[in-house]
This record gives sequence, C-alpha cells and structure tokens, in this order.
Amino acid sequence: MDLRRTTALAAAVGLSALAYRSWFKPWHERWGATDEEVLVPLAGDDLVEEPATQITRAITIDAPREDVWPWIVQLGADRGGFYTYDRLENLFGLDIHSADRIVEEWQDLAVGDVVHADRARTGGWYVVDLRPDEALVLKVADLTAGRPLRRDEKFRWEFMWTFALRDSPEGGTRLLVRERVAFGSALTGVLMAPVDLVSFVMTRGMLLGIKSRVESHSERSMAATG
Repeated sequence: MDLRRTTALAAAVGLSALAYRSWFKPWHERWGATDEEVLVPLAGDDLVEEPATQITRAITIDAPREDVWPWIVQLGADRGGFYTYDRLENLFGLDIHSADRIVEEWQDLAVGDVVHADRARTGGWYVVDLRPDEALVLKVADLTAGRPLRRDEKFRWEFMWTFALRDSPEGGTRLLVRERVAFGSALTGVLMAPVDLVSFVMTRGMLLGIKSRVESHSERSMAATG
C-alpha cells in the first residue's frame, strides 16, 4: 500500500472515529430520552458511585404504568425473556424466548432474586430495588460470591440497570432504561468499550418490544371487555 492510500485510510478511520464520538455516541446514549429524563435522579443511581458513566434511553407506551409493570417484572432468560432480538442473543447460546403474554408465575420477584441472563443460569443480575409500577433496579451478579460485582475486585467493573416507569405528560407511560457503569481499571474500560454499541442495539429493541407487547395486550383486553 503506497503512502497516499495509507494516509487516506488513516484519515477515513480518524474521521469515522470522530463522527462516532461527536454525533452517534451522544445520540444513541440518550435515544428517546428528553433533557430532563437524562438528568433526573432515578432509583439505583446511588448504588454505583462516581466516577461512573450514565446512559438513559426511553420510550412512550400508550398504556398506564400498571399495564407496563407486569412485562418488566417477568424479565429474565428463564422467564419472559428480554423482548429484543432473540435470534441474535441465541447466537451466543443464551436460549432466550421472549414471551408475548403475561405469565402469572413469573410475577413473583423480590429484592435478592436473580434475573438470569441465560437459560442455564450461569450469569445475570441481582434485584437490588423493586418498587411496583415504579422501578426495577438490577446489578450484575457475582453468583459465586452471592452478591453484585464490585469495581475493586475480580472483573474490575460494576453495572447497574434501572427500569423506571413515569407518567407521560401526554398520557400513557414513559419507560426509562438507565445504565450506570464504572470500571476499576483503565484497561477494563477499553476492553468493554464495544459493549456500548451492543447495548444500544439491544436496549432499543427491548424498548420497542415492550411497547409493542403492552399496547397489543391492552388493545386485546379493551376489545374483550368492549
């Protein structure tokens, strides 16, 4: 490769990186969220102390909070799934099958329970806060230790995942999904950087998947009672 082509390639890579950091990354890290929602304190924020990276994404669902909550509380690979791209998740052997209905036996969830990331139950998140019709807060689990991971040990990172329900000013529900992540070493932060984009793709799919299910279920319920 001659010097001209090498220089052009380097310039293209540099411009792509600049565009990602300057435009695409700020956009996808607050997809669907208002300025107020990005800044508002949510349940669980204090469970991952500074310094931490905070990402907030959101969507409006045309249904009251009490109709959204049952879908949130049954999250889990061995329960209702994650309502996103099952085929993509299952390429990694997670064996996830997202539910299209509310299942009564999956509605029992409490602080201290594990929301599993795969059907084999080898990983997941501990429930650290649960407020019906308001918020579900999860932290990445160290299943061996029986508690959430901490940034000062082992994998050198901690991760908090909050699902918050708020009344929408226009009616219905605003569903906010917030991530707070902190690293105990610079190397861990570099190695985990590609997860940002994966997080956006899967979280956006989840938000759309929950919205579709809730609204379809509400319409069917209204039709049945009408």
